[in-house]
Amino acid sequence: MKSVFKHVEHLKRKPHHIRKRVAFATAAGIAGFVALVWFAGSLGSGTFAIQGSTFAESTGQQPVITTNAADGTSGLAGAAAALSGGNGNVSAAHIEIVDVASATPAKPAEQTIIPF
Repeated sequence: MKSVFKHVEHLKRKPHHIRKRVAFATAAGIAGFVALVWFAGSLGSGTFAIQGSTFAESTGQQPVITTNAADGTSGLAGAAAALSGGNGNVSAAHIEIVDVASATPAKPAEQTIIPF
């Protein structure tokens, strides 16, 4: 097996496109090795571990308990509550368009020259 110095001397005698390919492959290999060590360390330390099974549990909030109605109307009750706004008044969704165009055309802005 060649020593590292002999291998480098051998590569110096190769054409430019070969040296460039070897340099990129070496850089990619080293970057891949560093990424692999980082990923293994993160997995081993529990950085990617899921603390709770739900978002509420992982943020420290009270867990949400859901029940399934036998008659299948539980989804309708939620939709009706969302439409009522919580206070019993049902209001239809609407879009209000406000015309902001002025009746008179705006005066053209004067050009400012900034000396340098």
